Amino acid sequence: MKLSHTIGATLSALTLATGAIAADQSIIVQSTTSTANSGLYDYLLPLFQDKSGIQVNVVAVGTGQAIKNAQNCDGDVLLVHAKAAEEKFVEAGFGTTRTDLMYNDFVIVGPDADPAGVEGMNDVQGALAKISETGALFASRGDDSGTHKKEVALWADAGVDPTAASGEWYRETGSGMGATLNAGIGMGAYVMTDRATWISFDNKQDYTIKVEGDDDLFNQYGVIPVNQEQCPSVNAEAAKTFADWLISDEGQNAIAAYKVSEQQLFFPNAPKN
Repeated sequence: MKLSHTIGATLSALTLATGAIAADQSIIVQSTTSTANSGLYDYLLPLFQDKSGIQVNVVAVGTGQAIKNAQNCDGDVLLVHAKAAEEKFVEAGFGTTRTDLMYNDFVIVGPDADPAGVEGMNDVQGALAKISETGALFASRGDDSGTHKKEVALWADAGVDPTAASGEWYRETGSGMGATLNAGIGMGAYVMTDRATWISFDNKQDYTIKVEGDDDLFNQYGVIPVNQEQCPSVNAEAAKTFADWLISDEGQNAIAAYKVSEQQLFFPNAPKN
C-alpha cells in the first residue's frame, strides 16, 4: 500500500516552507480522508504556501467527525463532501459561507469473482439490491463520513436496510477509506469508494470497478470558513484567504491539474464571480 497520508484523527502538519512561520500565519483545515488519501493536499498546499506564506495543517477524518471538530472550534476551515450537513453547519452559525469547490464520483469496487454479478451495472440501487439478495460481502466505512452518508442514502433508495445484516454479509469497519478498502479486499467484499482514493490506492489485487456511471454517485465537495463569531480563536483572515484561493481561477486550475496515473482526480466547479 502506497498511501503515506494520515488516515484518522491525526494532525498532519504539512510544513510547506523552510523557516518558522508565525502562529497568526497558520490555519487548521478539518477535511476528509479522501482528499488526504488522494495526495491532493501534498500538491495544492505548497502552491498556496508559496503565494500566501500561510501554513496549512490538515486534520484528515470522516466528514461527520470533521464537522464535529469544526463545531468544537478545532479548525479554521472545513472542507468536506456532505452538502446537506455542510448547509446545516452554516445555518447553525458555525460557518460563514459554503461554496462548491470540486467534484468527482463514487464507484463500487469488487473482486474478479463478482459474487453478486454486478459488473458493468450503472444502476447503483439495482446493484446494491443484488448484493443484498445474494448475501455477498459488503464492507462499509460505518463512520458517518461523507462516503458513509452517501452509502446509507443509496441503500435507503434501494429499499434495503443493510444494518439488519450487520456482522453477517454487511461489515462495518468504522475506519477511513483506505483502511476500509484494505479490509474489504482482505475479506473479498464489495466496497463503495470515491474514485480519487481508488485511483491512488495501490493494494488493488484482483479488484476492479464494478459499478459506476450512475448520476446518484455524484460526489460534491464544499469549502467553508469557520465563523469567528462562534469560535473567537479562528484565524478568520487566513481562513478566508485560503478559501478564496481555492475557489479562484488559480486554485481551480491547480485542482484540475492534479493527476495520478495520468487521471484527473477532482473536477473544479466553484461558481464564477
